[in-house]
Amino acid sequence: MTGFLFALGCAVALGLLAHPRIAPGVKVVVLTAPPVVGVVWLMDVVLGMTSAAVAVGAVFVVVVIALIGLLGHPRLPLWAKMSVFVTVPVAALAWLMVVTADDTAKDPGEDPCSMYYGGVGVSKAFPPQAYCLHEGGGTDNLAPGAQFVFWVCFVSSLLLLGAGLWEVLRDPRTFVRQFRKDGSLTG
Repeated sequence: MTGFLFALGCAVALGLLAHPRIAPGVKVVVLTAPPVVGVVWLMDVVLGMTSAAVAVGAVFVVVVIALIGLLGHPRLPLWAKMSVFVTVPVAALAWLMVVTADDTAKDPGEDPCSMYYGGVGVSKAFPPQAYCLHEGGGTDNLAPGAQFVFWVCFVSSLLLLGAGLWEVLRDPRTFVRQFRKDGSLTG
């Protein structure tokens, strides 16, 4: 059932993206808000981390403004504008792979550090890092490839979103134009 709902959601998202009468700004907000609202709800209600939920919400608002500004940037080619829709999810997946590489949730003795390296698994959320810590203080990095992918995608996403935010700050009409279906500033 979950797979069917996911496929249905993807089909609705593709239909929304392809619909020519819906303004690009509305499409961005509608497609990006649900997962962020879910994370904010999870952090606030389930985990009781209200201040972190507010910070995630504030960052989301800035990122949406930057994304809409990026889409309205007049001099960037379409492939550059669309690449942020690839780099952000890939960075998120690479981050997840790094921070879960030590698999400390497994039974003792079954995690990669005790099985292959003879140490204790340690992971940090940011900067993302997972390594095995040995008794003598030495370390073995667990996910160097995923760390590299994370940093490449993270930096390219920041550069692209920075260009979008700069465009909105430079010309606020760019932001408003993305909420008009014809791209003009008048009704």
